[in-house]
Amino acid sequence: MSWLSAPVARGNRSWAGRWFWTVDKLLLLFVLILIGCGIIAVAAASPAAAHRLSGGKVHFDDFHFLRRQVGWVVLGVPLLIGVSMLSIAQAKRVAIFGAGVFFVLLIAVAFIGTGTNGAARWIALPGFQLQPSEFLKPLFVVTTAWLLALRFDDRSLPTMEVSFAMLVAISLLLIRQPDYGQTALIGTVWLVQAVLAGMSLWVLGGLVVGGTLLAGVAYLSVDHVADRIDKFIGGGGDTYQIDRALDCFRAGGLFGVGPGEGVAKFRLPEPQTDYIFSVIGEEFGMIACLCLAGLYVAFVVRVFLLLLDEEDPFVLLAAAGLATEFGLQAAINIGVNVKLLPSKGMTLPFISHGGSSFLALCLGIGLLLALTRRNPFLKASPYAATWRSA
Repeated sequence: MSWLSAPVARGNRSWAGRWFWTVDKLLLLFVLILIGCGIIAVAAASPAAAHRLSGGKVHFDDFHFLRRQVGWVVLGVPLLIGVSMLSIAQAKRVAIFGAGVFFVLLIAVAFIGTGTNGAARWIALPGFQLQPSEFLKPLFVVTTAWLLALRFDDRSLPTMEVSFAMLVAISLLLIRQPDYGQTALIGTVWLVQAVLAGMSLWVLGGLVVGGTLLAGVAYLSVDHVADRIDKFIGGGGDTYQIDRALDCFRAGGLFGVGPGEGVAKFRLPEPQTDYIFSVIGEEFGMIACLCLAGLYVAFVVRVFLLLLDEEDPFVLLAAAGLATEFGLQAAINIGVNVKLLPSKGMTLPFISHGGSSFLALCLGIGLLLALTRRNPFLKASPYAATWRSA
């Protein structure tokens, strides 16, 4: 049997063979399609980003960002596949340990962090800017799922309170950077998990009211927040960013102007990251944008369909949280690009350029694939009873 056919044989008991017959291939296909679309999108955005950022002592050639993105893909895809091969018990341990490590690094950002545009979110490493919050997001989701799942065995355990305290600590560190978008995202995902774990509707209502009041206080007291909201509602401030994004969609129409033919993208701020969806709109058209949005919806729906008969509360909470995080991040980025939400500075999953974002997404989706592995052909095998906890 050749190397190519060995992993796909049902009787194959190798590591790769067991992975192939337990991983959800449709989810994996969605991810690979998104990664491929991301390479094409970065190729379209790279000349505009290079043109915008070149100057002074630094010069970027037209395909600088494309080459870097391909490099992140070469590193990230093996990471995604490797993490997806973990058992549920291994995935849990990796997530809890990783959450501790990146929480410490998030604290370190306050002292040694670097950044741009008034936000210090990165730790400078040789050839790489590490953003701890990106990696902490999926790891915190899985760690929270572990804590909340303990309530199903003993309702007296204060795991809801402990996980909320962790959320508050992370939120304070993110606000200090400042990064309100990530704070809102993590908080929303925690609420979804807490509701699934049995949070009282009275408590949920209180948290929603409290969060709304805090948002109001932030608007009144933080210039950065007020400026972005004012730009969104048109009540003041510079609306240059969203105006240029909408120009791209107008220029592209339904079918786009063609790959590499975009002109409006050269006036976009951050065309390779925050506003890459607008680049897609100009060069490939609104139909392509709708298809891309549909891919995200299909991915999230597929995850929740897989969870309909899930009996393990940890797997249910962790997978639901990871899928919610993934879908919300995509929805926020797309919403910003089409002026449905104020600017958040959040990347489009697997599409936007960025090392920390891409590798963290590979880690998170790898964990999701590990948690949702199952195969009906293995139910009668002794392996079926042991792989989830090995």
